[in-house]
Amino acid sequence: MRFASFIDNGVRGLAVRTKNGDWAGLQEGAEGFPGSLEALLAQGNSLSDAAVALAGGKPVDLDRVTLLPVLSNPGKIICIGLNYADHSAESGFKQPDYPTLFARFSSSLIAHGAPIVRPRLSEQLDYEGELVAVIGKGGKNISKARALDHVAGYAIFNDASIRDYQFKSPQWTMGKNFDNTGPFGPTLVTADEVPPGCRGLKLVTRLNGQVVQSAMIDDMVFDVATQIELVSEAITLSPGDIFVTGTPAGVGLARKPPLWMKHGDICEVEIDQLGILRNPVVDQA
Repeated sequence: MRFASFIDNGVRGLAVRTKNGDWAGLQEGAEGFPGSLEALLAQGNSLSDAAVALAGGKPVDLDRVTLLPVLSNPGKIICIGLNYADHSAESGFKQPDYPTLFARFSSSLIAHGAPIVRPRLSEQLDYEGELVAVIGKGGKNISKARALDHVAGYAIFNDASIRDYQFKSPQWTMGKNFDNTGPFGPTLVTADEVPPGCRGLKLVTRLNGQVVQSAMIDDMVFDVATQIELVSEAITLSPGDIFVTGTPAGVGLARKPPLWMKHGDICEVEIDQLGILRNPVVDQA
């Protein structure tokens, strides 16, 4: 199943891809509307039941409506840094033997198609294509063997970073949380549609059509199941939390000269079977 969160004429809605490849859905206030993805996950409701209800709704043209982030307000946005050995090496870091965690805030999130905003404060706007795992079932001390049972589905993220602000302090929070720098989409693909943990899938980032990152999800140092196991030792996970699982080599910071995104650029992140997350870049007004 594939779900898209959208807004049309000021009313939020949820759509599902039907068996014939089209999209159908319902909006808030319509009879049979099952709720937002956030509400469905939080309440433990069946996404399969929601898909049936949405498929009986009206046709939805995703090119005409305004897409929203897969989840507009995740409870926790848990980001894993330095999770590909080649990226750790290009960044000048020794590969850590424990996940490097940092947090994003929902105020930074934007949808597929929305502009990434380069702030007036910096020219160092970088791209980072990443896989997202969306938690569907919460828990504490989740074993690696059962960890993927807690994943509702997957999506794509561009962890666009303001590098000079990222490294103003030992903690990366500021540079990772500028407004309008966290593309999250284009849709939620449920876990049953892809290999466990998305192993065997390829991630590619393109800037203005040129490939700048290319790696297999299998190249992660800490795979999705391991991330869930280790984080849940300390933090109780809840439905609707997301894991932004790390980026491979090729970031603009590591290039000579550096390759920063600028006004007018188009950045795409593609992951096999998940789709393409595409966003233009604009300067802050």
